[in-house]
Amino acid sequence: MATAFVFPGQGSQTVGMGKGFAEAFVPARDVFEEVDAALGEKLSDIIWNGPAETLTLTENAQPALMAVSLAVLRALETEAGLDLARDAVFVAGHSLGEYSALAAARSLTVADAARLLRIRGRAMQKAVPVGLAWVPWRR
Repeated sequence: MATAFVFPGQGSQTVGMGKGFAEAFVPARDVFEEVDAALGEKLSDIIWNGPAETLTLTENAQPALMAVSLAVLRALETEAGLDLARDAVFVAGHSLGEYSALAAARSLTVADAARLLRIRGRAMQKAVPVGLAWVPWRR
């Protein structure tokens, strides 16, 4: 049987996500600290305490979801002995989840993934301002 790890895209975020992992597992907490340091701000505070409107902003949601994904993965590596190189045949992700998959496979560092997702999120947010939805047939 082949095992794949698939990471979520934007829309999966919720205030409080990952907080229990950070409280229970040092490697998970380390991921949040690494992301906070890479971004130069406490994204973890927004993730855990909101408000939801701030977390949902694309520039925050994208690195936040990656942080939670990697925090869970690091906890599994430490606590359950998971080794992606040994135990997984594939890693993949939906949209921003591709960056989580790259960081999980250690093709990108967590810090680099966080910075790239912040840039990507800001670019996407600028293209479609908050409150507007992109509709392909509307010009």
